[in-house]
Amino acid sequence: MLADDVVDCHVLVIGSGGAGVRAAIEASHYGDTVLVSKTIVGKGGCTTMAEGGYNAVMREADSCGVHIEDTLKGGAYLNDPELVRILAHEAPLRMGDLIKWGAVFDVTDTDEIAQRPFGGQRFPRTCYAGDRTGHEMMTTLVEKLDGTKVTLMQEYTVIDLLMDGETVCGAMALDDKGRFVLLKADNTILATGGGTKVYDISTNSSSGTGDGYAIGYRAGAELIDMEMIQFHPTGAVFPYDARGRLVTEAVRGEGGVLKNIKGERFMDNYDPERMELSTRDVVARAIATEIQNGRGTKNGGVYLDVTHLPREQIETRLPVMLEQFLKFGVDIRTQPMEVAPTAHHIMGGLRITPECHTALHGLYACGEVAGGVHGANRLGGNALADTQVFGRIAGLAAGTAGKRDTSIDLMQIEQQQDRLDAFHSGTENPADVRKQLQQAMWKGAGIFRTAAELQDTLKTVTKLSKANIRAASAQNLAECCILQNMCLTASLICRSALIREESRGAHVRKDVQQKYDAQTSPFGHTFLSQSREGIEKKEAGA
Repeated sequence: MLADDVVDCHVLVIGSGGAGVRAAIEASHYGDTVLVSKTIVGKGGCTTMAEGGYNAVMREADSCGVHIEDTLKGGAYLNDPELVRILAHEAPLRMGDLIKWGAVFDVTDTDEIAQRPFGGQRFPRTCYAGDRTGHEMMTTLVEKLDGTKVTLMQEYTVIDLLMDGETVCGAMALDDKGRFVLLKADNTILATGGGTKVYDISTNSSSGTGDGYAIGYRAGAELIDMEMIQFHPTGAVFPYDARGRLVTEAVRGEGGVLKNIKGERFMDNYDPERMELSTRDVVARAIATEIQNGRGTKNGGVYLDVTHLPREQIETRLPVMLEQFLKFGVDIRTQPMEVAPTAHHIMGGLRITPECHTALHGLYACGEVAGGVHGANRLGGNALADTQVFGRIAGLAAGTAGKRDTSIDLMQIEQQQDRLDAFHSGTENPADVRKQLQQAMWKGAGIFRTAAELQDTLKTVTKLSKANIRAASAQNLAECCILQNMCLTASLICRSALIREESRGAHVRKDVQQKYDAQTSPFGHTFLSQSREGIEKKEAGA
């Protein structure tokens, strides 16, 4: 067989963020499990970077029903209701797992888990560990993982799925030396995270390149709502190399206020009821509008101010923010921060069932790579809960699924070898192509969109996807594969954005006039696959 190594297992988990590690822990109870990661487990991905918190109903005054309502309303009613129901009801249970495994969250004076208010929620529902919540979760999950028999394959880049007809039977990967490896599995879980690194300004780590969307699409899976890109309202605007770095929603949850260059608390003009704790799509558009209308700072942002809060509150509940801005030369205890929207989260992804099945036999998906949970706009705090709820479900479903009698068509392996060989004779620098892609997406597929801009962007993306990129050495082969994934993910975003001829949630079409609101929209999910694409239409009265 044309491979440097072959690995066999019952469950293959691709991705090592919160969803992937949780899935591997669960799957390990049912057979040999392999976790493959293009980074170091616990060090890469977005979960460990997540600062704000984890949404779970923990008080009698709150309820799962209200959590569901808040999530559906925040998602502009594009969410899959059953996935939302599962998220709300199981989030407290999975929080219990984390606590049982040793996670340390902030507590109240009565030793209850502390909860802070986040945007779009009627109750303080967001559990937190200061502003290092994701790091605390990943530390706990990795310690739990260490106690299992899961095999870790770190710094391996999955380049495509292995197929037997329409059944997924593993994956093909490159190790850090560029060696070709086959990963054969009865069942495979995609937990590859998001992909907003296709944008020039993004909160994502370097691994957020959209690999799961691309390899899932190429294999024949169906993706939904890929146009729904959340631009987090508050990313750093300076220094230049720190642009887009996340300024957690916890800052606003703790009482931070937004002001323009005139000192006006401008959210009163956009959502006077919820103000800074409006949903992320509303706050991001408000900030972008203030900047576009000349009321932004010289650095292209607005002010986020916590100077009115007690110093102790800032130091104990926002320690990462304090430390981050001190490095920028700003003491947030006495000076306002400057922030602007930054590409943050993809709400769309592979279409899944409540058991995390995709359209392909043998393939499951969980976490940010899966669509349907968050609809057209994600509530802050729901993503970390999503990783644990659906990570467990995917691991359980894949683990309890039976063995599959599959055979690998050697033709697909030969095609991959030809693809890799072609990179050695390429002429263009992948880094240059990547930068052009990111700039084009930021300019033409950002917060405000038109058909003309999206079509121009798609043309650019299509041209860049055909670039004759060069791998200077075997170690650079993975970089070339990742760039192709980024181009395909960007294409999916633009194509979906053109299909949805309405403004809804995070997707704003300036060239479309509509007389209905999100709840009465006649449209459902956009969908894209190798065999079909379009947008669902609701039946009259539905």
